[in-house]
Amino acid sequence: MAMAVIRFDMRAPCREPADARELYAAALDMAAFADECGFDMLVLSEHHGAEDGYLPSPLVMAAAIAGRTKRIPLNVAALLVPLHDPLRLAEDIAVLDLVSGGRISIVAGLGYRPVEYEMFDQEWSRRGRRLDECLDTLMKAWTGEPFDYHGKTVRVTPRPLQQPHPMVLVGGSGKKAAQRAARFGLGFFPAVGDDSLVDLYYAECERLGRPPGFVALPSGPGSVFVAEDPEKAWAEVGPYLLHDAITYASWQTAGIRSHVLSRATTVEELRAEGTYQILTPEQCIETARSIGPMGAITHHPLCGGTPPELAWESLRLFAEKVLPAMRAG
Repeated sequence: MAMAVIRFDMRAPCREPADARELYAAALDMAAFADECGFDMLVLSEHHGAEDGYLPSPLVMAAAIAGRTKRIPLNVAALLVPLHDPLRLAEDIAVLDLVSGGRISIVAGLGYRPVEYEMFDQEWSRRGRRLDECLDTLMKAWTGEPFDYHGKTVRVTPRPLQQPHPMVLVGGSGKKAAQRAARFGLGFFPAVGDDSLVDLYYAECERLGRPPGFVALPSGPGSVFVAEDPEKAWAEVGPYLLHDAITYASWQTAGIRSHVLSRATTVEELRAEGTYQILTPEQCIETARSIGPMGAITHHPLCGGTPPELAWESLRLFAEKVLPAMRAG
């Protein structure tokens, strides 16, 4: 059976701060619920300057979730590393790893929106070099030992709980991402289910004499809701899923590939396409079985700003009827 993943990105169009607060409160409650009922992983994402309030501070959100949960692993996919000060990022992740009891992992991504680089005064043209510099700094920082940083000696404390550091995977949809992951001795998280990227990663690891890290190749639907009556659920939730799909597609730059990219412009097209799915519990169990243990069923209950009352209906049904079968499988 596939892993059960719950994801939050806090995207919510046309929300006032009071409404956003309600959405964040619901996400924290849902995280605690997912922790208690046995989800395998919780995933957060990062983007900046989005009109619909997409989560800009996943490490802060992860810390809040860590305080409401006890066992569920927390993953940031992706953390837009080049947009951060690497020393401060090393500190924040180390503290987050400590307060979570060693439950944090990171997918280091470049991002694909030039406007975000402009916002943080980073050069789009040298984003790859910037990521390399940041990864090198993080690896040195987490040793807890003094090291040279831009001509001065610095030291980052405290050290993270996970040693030698929290799990870091390099994300991306191109060859350079696979080569970067191998070069730094890190795991690899392709943004698209392309076996050739995985082959390239393993070949680079062998060429460099480095043991390969964990590889997470995406498979299965991009986002899943569960309903006893999918027709009714599509009528209620479909417009929110469509907002998510259309906005995400509008952000993609040339050459970017993604497992969850949709070209739909209507709810009907989105439903027919299959990237976003609303399934009965029985259909969801069968999908989890067909994906297998290396894949994931990703439940995104607040997708596109789905109202919490509708999100809870799907999440509770998933927990009551799907998760027990996935655990048994």
